[in-house]
Amino acid sequence: MIQKHTDKANKLFGRKTVEMLLKAHEDALWIMENFGIGCNQPEMLAAIQPYEAQGLAIVHENRVYILRELVEKCLATVPGVSDFPVPMNSFFVGGTAPYLYDDVRKIGGIMPTEAHVVQIAKIAQKSRIVAGMGRAVKLKDEVVQMNLMAEHCSKPLYFAVTNDASLKQALRLHQKRANIMIVFCLTRPPLEVNENFSTHFVKVVKAGLPVFISAMPMAGISAPYCYNGVLSMTHAEVLFGICMAQLLNPGVTCIHAGYPTIADPRIDYNPNYGLKSHNLLNILMTHLNLMLDLPTCQSACTTHEDHLTARAYADAKMGQALCMKYGFHMMRHPFAFLRYLIDFSIEKMEKAIEICENTTAADAPELEMPVYDERGMTSIQNTGLGMYMDDSLTTANLDKVFVE
Repeated sequence: MIQKHTDKANKLFGRKTVEMLLKAHEDALWIMENFGIGCNQPEMLAAIQPYEAQGLAIVHENRVYILRELVEKCLATVPGVSDFPVPMNSFFVGGTAPYLYDDVRKIGGIMPTEAHVVQIAKIAQKSRIVAGMGRAVKLKDEVVQMNLMAEHCSKPLYFAVTNDASLKQALRLHQKRANIMIVFCLTRPPLEVNENFSTHFVKVVKAGLPVFISAMPMAGISAPYCYNGVLSMTHAEVLFGICMAQLLNPGVTCIHAGYPTIADPRIDYNPNYGLKSHNLLNILMTHLNLMLDLPTCQSACTTHEDHLTARAYADAKMGQALCMKYGFHMMRHPFAFLRYLIDFSIEKMEKAIEICENTTAADAPELEMPVYDERGMTSIQNTGLGMYMDDSLTTANLDKVFVE
């Protein structure tokens, strides 16, 4: 643990909340040791094999169990925050919406075009508030998209690589400008490697490109319905990706991009990104990672509105203010997204950037800081690789946590 940041977190959140974060880290290590991660990727399995003889890992029935000592060994080789090119408190235009919101007709579901990517990149480039850019919207051709982003935005970028052509171009761009990251959602519930992406994850890591490792367990569905429960599940999934990256290529840059998410029982267990607690949950994930000296990118300032309402803009301001009050490293989704992160609005992007320019920490709402809930770990131990909708903690915590 980085003592300097632990001391800072104690001042920001209070000792009991920091203790919760440290216990969530311990619980994530327990998950990795006892539940493991389902994995069939041959090169990942080969990378872990030498450590079985040392008693640091176990592979059984295509589940990889990584012991604490090996996790700590892997964390020690990850380049730290001070070695990372993106400064603290950096808002990114990022995430990946499948559709664009038509700001004139006030409807979503519009297929994005190359012109939209150029427009978004140019806005990101000219704004002093925007520190970097993810894809924002998704084009079918990854090479075209990364080239357009790189041409029109010189700031740090992250994008996907799911084929050899885009990997080849990513390597060219990285040689030309080092400030790029390759995003992978390597895992999916319940604690399984997403084999659709695993082979290119291996290729990217071996090529030495920085990897942006995302995971989003949902409290109430794939994680316990409490702060430390969903934090520990998210953390375990990303730690697995970090460990595999370090075993495949020690010293490769890894960004902890886990963003814990809340399934809201009031809306049929769909994710609710507009809650104050969603912002706090992700800010807490950030600070756990900073205590571990891991470059980190979470999700905040989003909304549950599906149109450009006053509430959508108020949600953006609320999240931005909370980020400014408590600090962060990198944050995605802060400007342009609407409900479920499905639609990207360019009008909302421009207005939310303007809002951010006039927002300060003093605008943040007061929040009650969470403490460790022992029932979270009990739920994990009892539920194993199952789902949490019918878990007793979910029903017990309704209207008590994640309510606003």
